[in-house]
Amino acid sequence: MSEILCQWLNQELKVSRTVSPKSFAKAFSTGYLIGEVLHKFELQGDFSEFSESRTSTAKLNNFSRLEPTLHLLGVQFDQNVAQSIITEQPGAATKLLYQLYIALQRKKKSGLTGLEMQTMQPLTNLRLQNMRSEAFREQRLSRRRQNEIMAQIQAAIIQIPKPASNHTLKALEAQKMMKKKKGAEDVANEIKKFEALIKKDLQAKESASKTSVDTTGPMTTDLLNTYSDDDYIKKIQKRLEEDAFAREQREKRRRRLLMDQLIAHEAQEEAYREEQLINRLMRQSQQERRIAVQLMHVRHEKDVLWQNRIFREKQYEERRLKDFQDALDREAALAKQAKIDFEEQILREKEIHEQIAVERAQARYKKHYAVCAEILDQILDLSTKVADYRMLTNNLIPHKMMHDWKELFFNGKPIYEQASIKQIAAKPTEEQLIELEKRDLLDSNDYDDYKNMVGEWALPEEMAENLPPSNNCILGHVLHRLVEKSLPPQVESTEPELLSSSVKGCVLGKTFSGKTTTLKSLQKDFPVKILSIDTLVQEAIQAYHDNEKVSEASSIPQEDRKEDQLTVRAQLGAKSEQLLKKGKSIPDMLLVNIMVNAINGIPVNQNWILDGFPMTLNQAQLLEETLTGCNRYLMEAEGKAAQISTLAVDPTTSKEVPLPSSAFDFVILLDISDNSSLSRMNDVMAEEFSRVISHEDTSEHAAAESQHVDVDPNLRDQIQHRIIGFLDNWPLLEQWFSEPENILIRINAEIDKNSLCQKVKEIFATEIMKKKNKVEKRLEEKEAEKKAASLAEPPPPTPPLPPEPEKEKETHQQRDPSKTPPAKGKPQSETSPGKQESLQDGKGKKGSPKGKPPGGKVQVKKSPVGSTDIPPTPVAPPPPKPGSEEWVYVNEPIPEEIPSFLVPYWELIENSYINTIKTILRHLREDQHEVLKYLYEITTSFQEFLRRPDHKQDFVAQWQADFNSFPDDLWEDEETKAELHQRVNDLRDRLWDICDARKEEAEQERLDIINESWLQDSLGITMNHFFSLMQAELNRFQDTKKLLQDYYRAMERKIPIDDSKRFTRIPLIRLDSKDISENQLRIPLVPRISISPETGVPRPKLKAILKGKIDYSLENVQTNFEADERLVMDTWQQASLAISNMVAAEIHQRLIEEDKENQPAESKEKSPQMSTNKKGKKENEPPKNKKEDKHGKGKSPPVAEAAPVVFTAEEIAEIEKKNELRLRIKEEHLAALQFEEIATQFRLELIKSKALSVLEDLITKVVDIYKLMEKWLGERYLNEMSSVEKLTEVARYHIETATKIQNELYLNQEDFFINGDIKVFPDPPLPKRPPPVEKEEDGTLTIEQLDNLRDQFLDMAPKGIIGSKAFTDILLDLMTLNLGTNNFPSSWMHLTQPELQELTYLLIVNSEFVDWRKFLLVTALPWPIPLEEELLETLQRFKAVDEEQMGTVTFEQYMQAGLWFTGDEDIKIPENPLEPLPYNRQVHLIEFFFRLFADYEMDPPQLDYTQMLLYFACHPDPVEGVYRALSVAIGTHIFRKVEGPVMTAEKTSSTDLSPVEGYVETEENAEREKREFAEEKEERDQKEVDIPENANTEKISMETLLRVFRGGSEVKDANRFTSHLKRENIYAESFMKVFQELETKDLEPIEVAVLLKHPFIQDLIANYPDYKIPDIKMILQRSVHVAGSDGERSPSRLTEEKK
Repeated sequence: MSEILCQWLNQELKVSRTVSPKSFAKAFSTGYLIGEVLHKFELQGDFSEFSESRTSTAKLNNFSRLEPTLHLLGVQFDQNVAQSIITEQPGAATKLLYQLYIALQRKKKSGLTGLEMQTMQPLTNLRLQNMRSEAFREQRLSRRRQNEIMAQIQAAIIQIPKPASNHTLKALEAQKMMKKKKGAEDVANEIKKFEALIKKDLQAKESASKTSVDTTGPMTTDLLNTYSDDDYIKKIQKRLEEDAFAREQREKRRRRLLMDQLIAHEAQEEAYREEQLINRLMRQSQQERRIAVQLMHVRHEKDVLWQNRIFREKQYEERRLKDFQDALDREAALAKQAKIDFEEQILREKEIHEQIAVERAQARYKKHYAVCAEILDQILDLSTKVADYRMLTNNLIPHKMMHDWKELFFNGKPIYEQASIKQIAAKPTEEQLIELEKRDLLDSNDYDDYKNMVGEWALPEEMAENLPPSNNCILGHVLHRLVEKSLPPQVESTEPELLSSSVKGCVLGKTFSGKTTTLKSLQKDFPVKILSIDTLVQEAIQAYHDNEKVSEASSIPQEDRKEDQLTVRAQLGAKSEQLLKKGKSIPDMLLVNIMVNAINGIPVNQNWILDGFPMTLNQAQLLEETLTGCNRYLMEAEGKAAQISTLAVDPTTSKEVPLPSSAFDFVILLDISDNSSLSRMNDVMAEEFSRVISHEDTSEHAAAESQHVDVDPNLRDQIQHRIIGFLDNWPLLEQWFSEPENILIRINAEIDKNSLCQKVKEIFATEIMKKKNKVEKRLEEKEAEKKAASLAEPPPPTPPLPPEPEKEKETHQQRDPSKTPPAKGKPQSETSPGKQESLQDGKGKKGSPKGKPPGGKVQVKKSPVGSTDIPPTPVAPPPPKPGSEEWVYVNEPIPEEIPSFLVPYWELIENSYINTIKTILRHLREDQHEVLKYLYEITTSFQEFLRRPDHKQDFVAQWQADFNSFPDDLWEDEETKAELHQRVNDLRDRLWDICDARKEEAEQERLDIINESWLQDSLGITMNHFFSLMQAELNRFQDTKKLLQDYYRAMERKIPIDDSKRFTRIPLIRLDSKDISENQLRIPLVPRISISPETGVPRPKLKAILKGKIDYSLENVQTNFEADERLVMDTWQQASLAISNMVAAEIHQRLIEEDKENQPAESKEKSPQMSTNKKGKKENEPPKNKKEDKHGKGKSPPVAEAAPVVFTAEEIAEIEKKNELRLRIKEEHLAALQFEEIATQFRLELIKSKALSVLEDLITKVVDIYKLMEKWLGERYLNEMSSVEKLTEVARYHIETATKIQNELYLNQEDFFINGDIKVFPDPPLPKRPPPVEKEEDGTLTIEQLDNLRDQFLDMAPKGIIGSKAFTDILLDLMTLNLGTNNFPSSWMHLTQPELQELTYLLIVNSEFVDWRKFLLVTALPWPIPLEEELLETLQRFKAVDEEQMGTVTFEQYMQAGLWFTGDEDIKIPENPLEPLPYNRQVHLIEFFFRLFADYEMDPPQLDYTQMLLYFACHPDPVEGVYRALSVAIGTHIFRKVEGPVMTAEKTSSTDLSPVEGYVETEENAEREKREFAEEKEERDQKEVDIPENANTEKISMETLLRVFRGGSEVKDANRFTSHLKRENIYAESFMKVFQELETKDLEPIEVAVLLKHPFIQDLIANYPDYKIPDIKMILQRSVHVAGSDGERSPSRLTEEKK
């Protein structure tokens, strides 16, 4: 049944989600699909309000909207059914759907629309409601009757308690209503009965009237029609109808009235019956009443129980609903918490990914940093190496060295030597391996330069016209043929046949990049097979489990029947499962076999794409090797190994074998970022998690929704490793898919799904078209090749007509000499015999420097000269030159053993040649370094020798000591001066002798260096290296000649010649004088040729080297260089001559063999002409050796005795063909040999030129060094002589000036100077500067006087307060008894007692006492009067220094904090050292202030800085001084309210007040004071305006106030201060009254603004005089003025007048 429903839903209705039998309950658990089904039948109009969500709210909404529609269709649906469907109970959804299916099929058959059914719905509902309402009405009536009966019974029973009045009234009213209803029912019943009787009568009457009307009707109508008009009849008929309708209406009204009466009657009768019943019951006995009451109680209890049960059921239902809601809420909370946990997990994964990314970035940074550091180290090494060699070569580094260093740098090799490789152990160290790699690299570069004749081996100017030899094509062809014979190729073409047009590709990317999704979308539109390795592995394992066996058609051997019963896929699955069970990963080879097995099962022409495979480079290589049958790397290695010969290459076969095409036609990379991959994974996991939370079956959902991907449960743990694995493997894969042909296509996968799928489809369609065109093109090429192959097979070239024997012989003779190679680039026909002769002559000149004949070569090559008289008559174009592109090589078969012997022989030749060349070039390179080092060592050692110490300074020091020891009285004596001059001359001669001796020693050292044997040994070793190079070229030529000879003789089916002759050896130079026998030497040695200077004539080039002054010490170098140059030339000529002789001997051997072979033919044809020519030729050819003569003699007699034989035409043609083949072999052989000769001769000439240039360069460097030594020697000798002359001049100057030489005379090497740092006798001591002394100026007391007064006052009054009279007496005593004590300046000495009393009055405190500290402070003027801001800043500095906040500081802290002024004045230091420094008064004043105010009773002395600053708060204006003191005591600025004119005072710290400044009361001073007073008033008015509103809000305490007004401490000096104590108590009591009047509690601190408003405080501030600076200058000025009037003018007076 479920399958029928699924088919109905999926195919007929086509609902939005595919429904399967397994997912039936899940699909319909939300009610969304049920609503969709009803909506498709147009029964659910509010389907847009349905929700597809799986939350409980959405489900309740859907089913509540479904309920009326299902009831409309008659489907049974209630809350229980909905609950069973929501909880996915088995069968609930199926049962409901089946009922719905039946109801909808009925509706479909009836053809009713939803609107019609809705209109029909109220009728059925009305019937049902009427039935229900009647049932409920009857129940209510019965209950009401029972209640009324119970009420009446209870009212009748006496035992019933007193009933409530309302109950009885209600019962009576109910009884009346019941009676009325009963009467109405009785009436209604009677009416019904009456209507039934009337209906019966009416039916009987109607039946009778119908019959009568039927019979009479036609008769009356006919009569009426005939006897009346139609209108009248119509009116009658209308009236009859109206009467009938009125009668029917009256009948209906009558029936209704009767019905109402019947109902009323029935109700009345029912009420009457009930009343009668009650009356009967009331008449029953008491016992019956009691029983009835009990029965009514029981019935009432049953009703209560029933109602309770219903109520309990309702409670249970509510509890179930509440539990269900709680469960939903709990699930929602769990889902919310799970969602939070999931988001946290996502964040953790992102953090892990970021951490991994950071680690990868750090690793990449470290790698790049290491690489950059290594590169920088190499750059540094290169720079230091260059710097080192610039020192060695005097900034002239050889180009070759710099080139080698650059090569090492570019290849990442260290420049400096890491380890020594002279003695390498069996297992070399890593440093030694690096050094070996460096050596091999430099050797390879040097060999390449030598081979290609570039760089250091570039052609010199004299050889620039002769081009270097090109490749020997003939030798290359021979070697290629030998290699092919020895190693036949397996497969010539590895490219597969492109017969299939199927497209093969793969899609790669990170996890969740969209590979599977895009491929599934692609599969819908294209016939392509998608292969996923995961699916294939699972299928293989499943095949193994299913025991999948091979088909019977496959033939299996009997012995393998048991093992191979399973298919290949099943076997691979078995191996995979076995590995997976062990916890191991499946190896790449097994994965590739599974994939290849699946690919092989696909039809040939079907497209296939791999999903996410290959994942590593190894998998890609194995897959391509398995699909294409070839390995790319192996083919490249084989291609390199196939080119064995590097000395000769066959141009026709040197083409590289093309690499096979890739196994894929395209590779698509879906490129996404790591964050996108993680985001997609999180989205998939979140969706899966939401399904798990909603109790959804994963398997059923996967079957229902095929679009969702199966999620790996371990994906979250593996995603990071997968991303890292892809990032690690992708660069290698990218290189693999891009190298042969770029088949990689990148797509940005960070786009929406549809766009990505569309891009992939477009790419796939493009690749299909490409593959199709490629296949068509390949087929066309094959067809064209077949046609060309069928048409391109021309008939073999017909050989020329066989010439006559004489002509044939002539042609042979003419062609033989033509094999000598002409000038390059010219065809064979252009080489005339004259040119050949000139070429041979040139070779003869080169090859015979000592008059030796070049052997038989000249005669052989002169032989065709005679044939030049017979001009050839060419009919056809000139024949092709051997080795050219047109030349057809002779490929005659050769014996099988020849390649097996010649190929290893050629490898040995090549390896020996290359290794020898590299070794020689390495020695040359190392010798160049050794030469530079040696030259640098001899130059540095010679310079050190020149700078060796001498004893000239000892003589000079002794002479200076003797010179300075002369007595002073003898300096002016002439005889003494003459004696001193003579001593100077003796010193000069002695120094000159030392210089001459050092010069002779240096010249001898230079000669010893020149006469060393190093230069000759170095030149000999270098010459031997170049001779070894010549020997290597000669050995290669000899071995190549032997190989060619054996090859061509093998093609001619001849036995190889056993050449027992030893190879030619070039002699080397003997460097030592040991006697060695010739038998012990493998290589001949020759002694060095020494040429005497008389016989040797220097070359012009050498003269240029040795130009300048003739240096006989270098003559030996010149003569030896001439001898070495001649030796090089002789060796080169010997090697060149040996090569020419070998070529001539080979040609001669060829001619002899040809003559021997032609003799039988000549005898048979009886050709006397040929025989005479042959004899003439033999006469002209001198025998090369005895062996050749014997062969010639042995062959001649049979030729003469041969009998004539007649041959057929076929035999003649075969003979001619053999002769032609032999001629071609000969031409090819000689051409290859002569090509090698030219190449070898060119190499030898290049080696000769290089050797001469190297020797000349070495000689030039050495001679330059020798000349530089001579130059240094001469310059140093002249400098030493010049320094001696300078010393002499200095000495003579001091002699003439009669002065001693105090500074040391220094003469060392070539330097002379007077050392000012060293004196030979000390200077006289300088006088000491006297200490500064303070002078009396303008009557100001000095610091010393102030200290004296302080000490005296301190002894008398330690607390600082002293009586006024005692103070006056003390001053008077000090002035009158000033007997040398210097207590006061002179201007104070004129003060009289009244003046002193006036002075005391100015200083009185509290009208009786004087503060002597204030007196000293005033008398210490001038000092900078501080501003209020400066006082506050100084206070803050003191508080900052006072860490313990004790209010006192020590002297160190006092000096650290400082005052508002410093002693840093610009003091001019006098030039005269005997004059004392100026006295810095301000510095001493700062120290004096500490001594003045400090308490010395404490240890260490402590200074109360607040009290000190209160003294400095004094001001010429007493009111301003009080405000300044309050500001200092509180620590902040106190604003002053100016009410009247005040005295002016100086405000700047730069103004100094002096007690004795010029003070003359003149009109000018009075005007100035008035002007200053006006300015001060304006400033105060401005300040008053600028006072802020919240000014003076600081609080001040009683203690602070007493301290400001000198009431904070007691005086303990003497009993005479008791009055002062009373005064203090008076201040304290006044202040307490002020605080009490200002309503402060417990004398708490009060705001300054409030305090200043008090009248007492205002009066105190206005009249308090202690903070006024007294103007004592008036008294002093008056005294000075009086003293001056008497005619005594004091210094202070004079100073004042000056000012």
